[in-house]
Amino acid sequence: MSVIDAEIARFDRLSATWWNPQGPMRPLHVTNALRVAYLLERIAAHFGRAPAEPLQGLAVLDVGCGGGLVCEPLARRGARVTGVDASAGNVAAARRHAQPQGLDIDYRHGDPLAALHPAERFDVVLLLEVVEHVPDVPSFVAAAARHVAPGGLLVASTIDRTAKSFLFAIVGAEYLLRVLPRGTHRWRRFVRPAELEAAAQAAGFARTDLRGMQYLPLLHRASWIADTSVNYIATFARRG
Repeated sequence: MSVIDAEIARFDRLSATWWNPQGPMRPLHVTNALRVAYLLERIAAHFGRAPAEPLQGLAVLDVGCGGGLVCEPLARRGARVTGVDASAGNVAAARRHAQPQGLDIDYRHGDPLAALHPAERFDVVLLLEVVEHVPDVPSFVAAAARHVAPGGLLVASTIDRTAKSFLFAIVGAEYLLRVLPRGTHRWRRFVRPAELEAAAQAAGFARTDLRGMQYLPLLHRASWIADTSVNYIATFARRG
């Protein structure tokens, strides 16, 4: 297993709240438009696509897809989307939300090793807010990276392991302001940008972009910033 049983159980308990914009997943709803816009920008630039239709015909894999918050807008923009999650509750919630809208998203339960065929390849593989929940980041990144097609992209977002992130992402978000359920994160599992880049490089990728994100919990607003010491997102392109 590339995920922790306790993490899976916790997300199973929260799975019914994924599509409640005022519930425990509110921070993800607030940041989702920002992240989707970033993905469209980076994908259009990398593949030389028109900004209006950057996803037409592209295959996208979202590892740790949760309830499908990112899968759905990408599918609406023409991507062939596969979502994989280790929580059965998350996958069930994603399917329930997508089906009435007629969205053809291939949701699967399991980690990348169990849920995907070894020969499956995708133009873009996403690891959004998931690497901080796994016990072995290099192995997890390597397993997901094997499914990136030649010339494809790997995009990951997570939280830096700094004193500032402990203060803001755990003490502030989980205990003082309670915008996240207590126990959502473990500071020791946060991932430094250099550690994430080293894992990607070992898998044959080179970083093409890195930027920080600021989330203001009292205002429920998010924006991109230069500082990566709390939340950040990085894009990697397959070498060769």
